[in-house]
Amino acid sequence: MLNFNFHDQTAIVTGGTRGLGRAISEKFLAAGARVIATYAGNSQAAENFAQEANSPRLQLRQCNSANYDEVEAFFKSLEKDLPNGFEILVNNAGIRRDAVVGMMKAEDWKEVLNTNLTGTFNFCKFAVQAMMRRRYGRILNITSPCSHFGFAGQANYAASKAGQIGLTRSLSKEVATRGITVNCVSPGFVETDLIKDLPEDLRRQYLAQIPLKRFGTPEEIAACVLFLASREAAYITGATLEATGGL
Repeated sequence: MLNFNFHDQTAIVTGGTRGLGRAISEKFLAAGARVIATYAGNSQAAENFAQEANSPRLQLRQCNSANYDEVEAFFKSLEKDLPNGFEILVNNAGIRRDAVVGMMKAEDWKEVLNTNLTGTFNFCKFAVQAMMRRRYGRILNITSPCSHFGFAGQANYAASKAGQIGLTRSLSKEVATRGITVNCVSPGFVETDLIKDLPEDLRRQYLAQIPLKRFGTPEEIAACVLFLASREAAYITGATLEATGGL
C-alpha cells in the first residue's frame, strides 16, 4: 500500500514557502521528509511559513532560481550541510507576466523564461550531479497545460512551460541508468496566488471549461508530486502527469 513514507529522505522544493510550493513542502513534512524550501525574495511569506510549520525538519533558504551563481552556491552549501545528500528536487518556482505578444515587454518575456525555464535547468544541472553519485533521485518539474493549449496573453508562460516538458524528456533519458527519474506534474487551474489576479469574467470562462466544474486545491497537486517522488514510482520517467480536472 502506498503511504508516502519519506522519513529517510530530503526534498528540495523551489518556491516552496507559499502557494502550491508551500502545499508541496507541507505534504513532504507530513510524510516525514526533511524539506529545504527556497524562496526568491518574499521573506515575510517565508517567515510566516516557518512559524506556522514549526518543524525541525524544515529549512528555508533564499535563492533566486534564475541566477546561476546563486544556484551553484546553494548546492555547494548543501554539500557541507547535508553530507548524506538529498533524494528529491521539485522545481516549482514560477511567475507570470501576462500580455499579448504585440504589447509584451521584452523584459517580461525574459523574466518569465529565466525564472520558469532557465531556473529549472539551473537546479536540474546541479541536482543531477549530486544524484548521479548516489545513483538515485527523483526530479519533479511543475509545468502547466498552457504548454500545449496556449492561452491568449500568456505566450511567455506557455513557452516556458513547454520548454520544461522538453527538458524533462531529454534529461530523463540522460540519467535513467543512474536510478534517477525525471517527470512533470501539470496542474490545471489551482486556487493559489498565481490565478488570484485573473479578471472575474476570465475565471468564469476557465471554470466553464473544466469538466469537474471546480478549480483544484494545492493539496491535490501536492499528492501527485509525492506519488512521483516515491520509490514506488520507479518505473515512471519522462512523463507528464496531468492534474487538470479533465481540462
